[in-house]
Amino acid sequence: MNVVFDFNSGWYVLFFAFLLSWLVLLVIRRGRQGRKEIKEQVFLAFAGMFTLALMEFFAVSTNLWHYTPENWPVILWPTYFAAILFGYQLLRSIEGLLRRPAFASRV
Repeated sequence: MNVVFDFNSGWYVLFFAFLLSWLVLLVIRRGRQGRKEIKEQVFLAFAGMFTLALMEFFAVSTNLWHYTPENWPVILWPTYFAAILFGYQLLRSIEGLLRRPAFASRV
């Protein structure tokens, strides 16, 4: 199987959209997180990629889908990684909003 790095520009837009969204949320939440949470995010992203690799292996081996020769989207894996990082930040941001008291005094 040949690996080609010439992709539709939509893949790059998707990858950088996830990556930039993750960075924006990371900067916004920076004051409330430590080095431990950064390690947690990267571990979660790699664990998620492992899970997605198993899903791909199962789907391809059972013919749920297949990739034509020279059309294997290598950029899919970095996009998965960035999407998992973004999902983590989004989840933590929502948790922070839900834990904040609704009627707290702002004096």
